[in-house]
Amino acid sequence: MARDRMQKQRFELKYLISEETALLVRDFVKSYLDFDEYSVGKPNYSYPVHSLYLDSDDLKLYWETINGAKNRYKLRLRYYSTHPDAPVFFEIKRRMNNCILKQRGGVRQESVPLLLKGHLPQPEHLVSKAPNQLVALQNFCHLSDTAHARPKVHIFYMREAYVSDDDQVRVTIDRKVYGESNLDYSIKTEMEQPALCFPKLVILELKFTNRFPDWFRELVRVFGVMQCGAAKYCESVQGIGFAKLGATHAVVEEETRLARSW
Repeated sequence: MARDRMQKQRFELKYLISEETALLVRDFVKSYLDFDEYSVGKPNYSYPVHSLYLDSDDLKLYWETINGAKNRYKLRLRYYSTHPDAPVFFEIKRRMNNCILKQRGGVRQESVPLLLKGHLPQPEHLVSKAPNQLVALQNFCHLSDTAHARPKVHIFYMREAYVSDDDQVRVTIDRKVYGESNLDYSIKTEMEQPALCFPKLVILELKFTNRFPDWFRELVRVFGVMQCGAAKYCESVQGIGFAKLGATHAVVEEETRLARSW
């Protein structure tokens, strides 16, 4: 099994850049970090990433991000393949002020529909028997039940990733971000009529667990990039439209009101 490089606690800074700048950033970053093992040997050094985001019918988790709630979280399933032997990671991504905290448990594909429908998590649902994996899954299911969250959005993008030997520093470059409604309890990789998010732009993320590296500061200076928000889930919701996500009538009315005010 591949090494789990997930940083459980980290800081992350996001930048929207052009493809031309992304290629220059690639050359700069390669002087400091090695490719993530999934990027090695891939076309454009990129591999596909799929996520299924959960939310309530009133899109509570979406609105918490839009409104900048200091202590917020997202619930998502992260996966790279629909092969029966490939794991699906049930992830909680929390933001506590400026710090990102992650918990996740790798789940067997055949167990995904059961868990999404509210079945109590059991050790046999997991790929690993490590206690922290079951705790993460239990916490995910508890938050999902409390928030009345259910599948809403399938997001796909191509990721180019670099990482330090000690996993303390990570840089990702995400391209071709697409979002599509997915309201059932299955996971899939194909898309029918997705919305393209961040057209003509690339998402650069600088991630670190401790001190902001000096060369990050130099990268920002050399390329003149500006930190900004780039929430794939929120951008996808806006591109898809509330009505297609099974949102409540009040939420759809609010979307209409905002559209008219613009």
